[in-house]
Amino acid sequence: MNNHIIKSKSYFKLIFCLVPLMAVLFSSLSIASSQKGKQPNIIFVLTDDQRYDELGFMNPVIDTPNMDKMATEGAHFENAFVTTALCSPSRASILTGQYMHNHGVVDNNKPPKPGTKFFGSYLQEAGYNTAFVGKWHMGESQGKGAKDAPQPGFDHWVSFPGQGRYYPSTLGNGKPYTLNVDGKRAPQKGYITDELTDYSINWLNKQNEEKPFFLYLSHKAVHADFSPAKRHEKQYEGRVVPVPSSQANTEENYEGKPLWVKNQRNSWHGVDFPYHSALDVQSYKMQYHRALSAVDDSLGRLFAWLEKTGQDDNTIVILMGDNGFMFGEHGLIDKRNAYEESMRVPMLMRGPGIVKKQHVVDEIAANIDIAPTVLDIAGVKNMPKQFEGQSLFALAQDKPVKDWRTELLYEYYWEFNYPQTPTTFALRTDDYKFITYHGVWDTEELYDIKNDPKEMHNLINDESYLAVVADLRQRLFVKLENDMGQTTVPYTERFSTGSVLRHGGRSKEAKFPAQWLKLPDENGEFHNVRTFMRKDSARAKASNVKQKPLSK
Repeated sequence: MNNHIIKSKSYFKLIFCLVPLMAVLFSSLSIASSQKGKQPNIIFVLTDDQRYDELGFMNPVIDTPNMDKMATEGAHFENAFVTTALCSPSRASILTGQYMHNHGVVDNNKPPKPGTKFFGSYLQEAGYNTAFVGKWHMGESQGKGAKDAPQPGFDHWVSFPGQGRYYPSTLGNGKPYTLNVDGKRAPQKGYITDELTDYSINWLNKQNEEKPFFLYLSHKAVHADFSPAKRHEKQYEGRVVPVPSSQANTEENYEGKPLWVKNQRNSWHGVDFPYHSALDVQSYKMQYHRALSAVDDSLGRLFAWLEKTGQDDNTIVILMGDNGFMFGEHGLIDKRNAYEESMRVPMLMRGPGIVKKQHVVDEIAANIDIAPTVLDIAGVKNMPKQFEGQSLFALAQDKPVKDWRTELLYEYYWEFNYPQTPTTFALRTDDYKFITYHGVWDTEELYDIKNDPKEMHNLINDESYLAVVADLRQRLFVKLENDMGQTTVPYTERFSTGSVLRHGGRSKEAKFPAQWLKLPDENGEFHNVRTFMRKDSARAKASNVKQKPLSK
């Protein structure tokens, strides 16, 4: 009897001890369930001029442990592109989900159209606290104070006029360079990449569990002139930046290339007169590598904050570049053109337990996909009609997606201040890239992108590709029609000659393609010179040469 009493007392004691433990357990499960059911937090990190291969796991010259972490613990979109390789148009495409011919930010000077709605406003409607921190860079033609003014869609705002500055400095009037913090001026205090991260984490610290947050961290880095943080000034000493084989000024490299490409090598945006200086392009690229390291550090600080605060499992982080950058390829520097190094960008997505780990996405992704992706993550079911992109979220989770794009439009409009690059339209498919130019007397380009990823062999004059050219050219024209049914080429007011200088002692002007040079026969007659108005599609059907298959 006493043994039963003792055992009963032991059971009651055990139960009494377990009750608080069970309460804690159920409480933890409740919190976990609540956290799991909560809309995910989202951090979107935009870098400037970071090309697709400027990642440690793709480039043996550099170290980017936190970007590598994103690829290891998440998804790498290896075929990500921008629809315009220029700061302002690309940023507008990210924020609106639209092509440049619809959002209207056609260069770095023109502001967004009145009434333009950025995806941050839709996130606010979905219950998110939103913040924009960093480079805005749209509407440079606007007056003082308007260039970095707070924009609709963001509860918290930190920005600066134009390109910003890597280090604190003074203006011509002796006053300090300032940032716009929620409509008020605040002096820049330190290295810009670190300071923008400080502002971001300060805002994150003020968030509560009641509402999800969205942070848009838009870095100045790694825009030229590349200025690394002090701690990275001697990084990579002893490492060598390889010279791209296409940088050499040889007939082989320029065979079949447009005239403007060879002529640009001796210009502001070329290796023979870069920024009208004696700059060494490979040394310049090393500074670019070093300036990126602070961005990688910034990512590390964000990850550390997420882990410390327990937000890691419910936060998706996306990293993307606003456009690529040429470092000698085809004798060019900068961006704007439709070559891979210019229009292809890094894109990574990490979300523990949400995004598939070590996942490589090979579908064509683009900047116009960011807006629908963010809203999809936020749980928005009905996408705004303005969006021309598609959500990447399912692809990042390795879920099947029906009718994903197999081609992407690229467009760039000529700027008088940088007249070296003509108005450029391109269609990039999984198989080919077709590039055409507007308003210049020059050749088009066609590349078998799978077998010629460096775009060295222009197939535009290969008769077996006539049907391919005709098909891609027609599909490109259709995609260029805007939402009003128009095909237009806009331009902004010219106020100077632009960067027209050439180095008098370096590369000379390009020669016209051999296919264009005609001589008369012994009777002084010219043959087959009036066929230029005949459609290529008709020529392809009549050709005795077997035609290559069309792109899917």
